[in-house]
Amino acid sequence: MPAFAQHIQYRSASYSHVGMVRQINEDAFLELPENGLWAVADGMGGHAAGDYVASLIVDSLRRASPLDTLAMYTLALRAALVEVNAAVREETVRRAVSMMGSTVVALAAQGNQGVCLWAGDSRLYRLRDGELQGISRDHSYVQDLQDSGLLSEAEARVHPRANIVTRAIGVADALDLGITHLDILPGDTLLLCSDGLNKTAEDHEIRDVLGHADPYQVVRSLVHLGLTRGAPDNITAIVVKAS
Repeated sequence: MPAFAQHIQYRSASYSHVGMVRQINEDAFLELPENGLWAVADGMGGHAAGDYVASLIVDSLRRASPLDTLAMYTLALRAALVEVNAAVREETVRRAVSMMGSTVVALAAQGNQGVCLWAGDSRLYRLRDGELQGISRDHSYVQDLQDSGLLSEAEARVHPRANIVTRAIGVADALDLGITHLDILPGDTLLLCSDGLNKTAEDHEIRDVLGHADPYQVVRSLVHLGLTRGAPDNITAIVVKAS
């Protein structure tokens, strides 16, 4: 751990809901504050496919042992996801289905340092001093259009291809994970969520709810917010408070 790292305590809470339309919850999540690890996976491919992949991701990350340094732990988590990707590719062939996959976003933290790993459009946000910042950046068709200046954020939200991701676990032989490092300060709030939340709630609404002190009340309020909007997709949220 770097010499400047400081001791930070983490409190977290998680909540997942099938939503108002879907029959099956294909989301899965992992909340391991004792290991400094949290993750959300959003399965794709329908019942017995998407939920299988999301659960496989969570189980594999859970088995990764926290190592002496954050860098070593990150390598172990990355290796676990690569193994899952290969296993899902094999299972897709065995089942003779067209596609099985899942997005994933994971946060690993030690002291005041964190690493985010992700593929797809499940997100990590950080609230600091009242300002909400997106830490991950969606691997999606509409995000690529936004990055090219061809689409606004408001247009992306209602675009007919808003659900198309360009990276995910299980959809290609080679897994291309996003990775970014972040600092964490006492008072920060971190949110991991599936797109069922951020596609029904505006960033300013998420920011306002995240400001409350109790992480359990925050996740319940966030999911309830999505449900009041009709929740066409599964909604999963994990809130992590640093102190």
